[in-house]
Amino acid sequence: MSLLAPIERIGRDPRTGGYRRFAWNDADMELREWFAGEAAARGMAYEEDGNGNQVAWWEPGYREPGGLDTPSPSGSGYSTSGASGTSGSGYSTSGASGDALLLGSHLDSVPDGGAYDGPLGVVSAFAALDRLRADGFSPSRPIAVACFADEEGARFGVACAGSRLAAGTLDPDHALALKDRDGLTLAEVLRSQGRDLRTVGRSAWLDRVGAFVELHVEQGRALVHSGDAVGVATAIWPHGRWRLDFEGRADHAGTTPMADRRDPMPAYAATVVAATRRAYEEGARATFGRVAVEPGGANAIPSKVTAWLDARAGDDAVLARMLDGILVDAREAASASRVRVEVAVESSSPAVAFDRDLRERLAHALEAPLLPTGAGHDAGVLSAFVPTAMLFVRNPTGVSHSPEEHADDADCAAGVEALVRTVRELA
Repeated sequence: MSLLAPIERIGRDPRTGGYRRFAWNDADMELREWFAGEAAARGMAYEEDGNGNQVAWWEPGYREPGGLDTPSPSGSGYSTSGASGTSGSGYSTSGASGDALLLGSHLDSVPDGGAYDGPLGVVSAFAALDRLRADGFSPSRPIAVACFADEEGARFGVACAGSRLAAGTLDPDHALALKDRDGLTLAEVLRSQGRDLRTVGRSAWLDRVGAFVELHVEQGRALVHSGDAVGVATAIWPHGRWRLDFEGRADHAGTTPMADRRDPMPAYAATVVAATRRAYEEGARATFGRVAVEPGGANAIPSKVTAWLDARAGDDAVLARMLDGILVDAREAASASRVRVEVAVESSSPAVAFDRDLRERLAHALEAPLLPTGAGHDAGVLSAFVPTAMLFVRNPTGVSHSPEEHADDADCAAGVEALVRTVRELA
């Protein structure tokens, strides 16, 4: 908890108590400095790739006085610069490629998010290395702590953008053209922060990784019901985000008869109701959490309603069936209101099953239960490239993406202990 305390105030809204840590905003930049400082305080080699992902390395071998084991400065080859960042493409992977154990998570948040989603995984990774160092542990393989950029996608609309870019599954040109609510592109924002757009894309440091274990606060109450402080994830539900643009005709709210209107709002409202019904029927999830209305006057019929659908289900077939039904409903509602609807896929992730051998090995070593999750994570993105696993820490409220998100101190300590045992088991 002493590691969480220094960042507790960063990006926190005093009115709501929630966090507004969006990619590359002032809070995010301050958190980047904090991460780089924590790496430096431990003598860990630090790098930031062109996508904004930060990685701190603990290498077996050379011991820097007062710090963790790190490679000799004369032979490392990779960046140890501060928060100004480098592309990270120049370090040597000879003799260590595909061997490193990666820990960590993210520090950004959804609008008015909680204090634990993401930061708990980063802080716990550093705390676990501190415990191991105090015990005189010497790793048999490199260990890295990562902070992935823009995991939540709160600013530019694509979740896990940092890990997707690092893995090469998100096209750099597409990513750079993404716009925030103010109309700024990611390219413009990166330039304003002094980043080199030529380094956006596949990250060389990922080639060094042999396994990734991400610790995260549970987003649900399965561990409350089982009575366990820590669990091991089995899979991530398939999920995605779709943007629906309902386009009609602006007009006067007082003088335009109902029969003469081309109002997109009823079509949008009918789609929300239909999506909720279908999600209940399928045992799935459908959420409209963001909507924009143009021109936005209280006495004006809208010309356009743009809404974002977050859809998730237990398997790909159920998700596809529910989504197809929702889109049919949206088009029928649009036709009834004499408006147009256009649909665009902003992100889509198939079902992810975490590496069976790794998850079962950790569940046995930690004596922890197995449980699925409906939330997306960077571990899900990297699972296509390296064996990945996730550890969940009990959340007594079960609430996430909200200031009510919580984890008790004792359970956080159990999470750190689980990471310590994970490193001993794997390294």
